[in-house]
Amino acid sequence: MTFKTLAAAGSAVALVLTSAAPAFAQQPAAAPAAAPAAAAPAVTHGAPVPGLCIVSVENAIGASTVGKFVNTRLQQLVAQVNAELNAEKTAIDNDAKALDGQRATLDQNTLEQRAAALQVRANSLQRKAQQRDREIQATEQKAVNRVGTEMEPLIRQAYQAKQCSMLINRNSIILGNPASDITPQVVTALNAKITQFTFDRERLDTPTPTAAAPAAAAPRR
Repeated sequence: MTFKTLAAAGSAVALVLTSAAPAFAQQPAAAPAAAPAAAAPAVTHGAPVPGLCIVSVENAIGASTVGKFVNTRLQQLVAQVNAELNAEKTAIDNDAKALDGQRATLDQNTLEQRAAALQVRANSLQRKAQQRDREIQATEQKAVNRVGTEMEPLIRQAYQAKQCSMLINRNSIILGNPASDITPQVVTALNAKITQFTFDRERLDTPTPTAAAPAAAAPRR
């Protein structure tokens, strides 16, 4: 299951990766604004096919109160991650600029040692940014799965209430009569069931290996 309105959240963390190297990274040029899409022409639908129903899981999540809450919460987590990474990047950049200003007064060996230490910090920051990106993606997937679990029985209820005999994913068809769409009923039921839940960023830190227990001494004979 995917939630397209949330998919951009994780990519915000990856922006830090482009500037993790000390001092000299350039900001990417802003992309040109997309032209507004032309309004789709009106369509006259035929009569609904008896027993045939359609639903959009993605649209149901996106339109629901809990889906909007998840989106807002993910944006908050992304902002927290970027604040953490940008603080480290700023410190590295400042130290790199200071070192660059000391080139004329430092001997080559000292300069190379300090530059190498800065590169180690920059590489560590890049690895952290990649990990935070994976954590945000894992957080999104877990939150969306939670919403999907809450919604699954509601889809079945709407299916039975409309006396459907077949349910098709709306995103897999080009056009369909809105009268066959049970998505609005699913959204209403989901809003009545849950509006928010607590979740935080998933942690994917590698656990520190524990020392192996010493082998038991063999009994004396």
